[in-house]
Amino acid sequence: MKKPTFSDWLRESLLFVAYGPMIWLSYSVCVGVLMTMGKTSLLLGIVFSVTSLFVGVGVAKYIDLKYSVETTVTLPWAIKKSLPLAILAAVTIVVFWFIFMVLAYVLMDELYKVGQFFFYWELTPQNIEYRSGREIAMWVYAYADVTLMFTVLMVTTFASWFSYPLMLFKDYSWSQAREQGNYIVSRNQKAVYKMVGFIILEALLCTTVTPLLTPVLYMLTSTMMYVSYRALFEP
Repeated sequence: MKKPTFSDWLRESLLFVAYGPMIWLSYSVCVGVLMTMGKTSLLLGIVFSVTSLFVGVGVAKYIDLKYSVETTVTLPWAIKKSLPLAILAAVTIVVFWFIFMVLAYVLMDELYKVGQFFFYWELTPQNIEYRSGREIAMWVYAYADVTLMFTVLMVTTFASWFSYPLMLFKDYSWSQAREQGNYIVSRNQKAVYKMVGFIILEALLCTTVTPLLTPVLYMLTSTMMYVSYRALFEP
């Protein structure tokens, strides 16, 4: 049996656009709208971004079922099934982010800025006027690109790339998902590490070169998480 490669996973993930273009793109647009919350509250922005990332795995599963087999599963069902675990993951990421942020502010002697994490209204005419559409997108989505990189690093460090889909689709506990996921990662390190590197590189590019593609990158990351999981756990 041929060992899966990153190229295979990326190609299959891009095919999902053809399988369900309206679903895939509509979800990306919704993610982009939710991400604007980060300019009023970084806390809410991170929660919405990370939740959208993991709910996207359920959306990818729905697209796969809808266009590969006959199924009565609906999109609202897929979102509802993914949402509780996705919110839990988002809250966990927020806790890690908050800890690192507080430590950084302590070291910089700027602890007074901690309150801005919860609420800081930036959507003012002064911040938007005289900026091009691309510059506005860079300003709005920069935190989301950093959030994506941070989330991927936290997941692969403290859990496993496959932890979320294993917990969502196979009802594994966190420890079971981490153990089984890391075992499979160890047998497919080259493909997984290339995928993680690709996501981080694309997120970096979105901070400067292609900011409008940030929501699309989130959905692509969700799809790649599902496609790689399916290839190794549901062959």
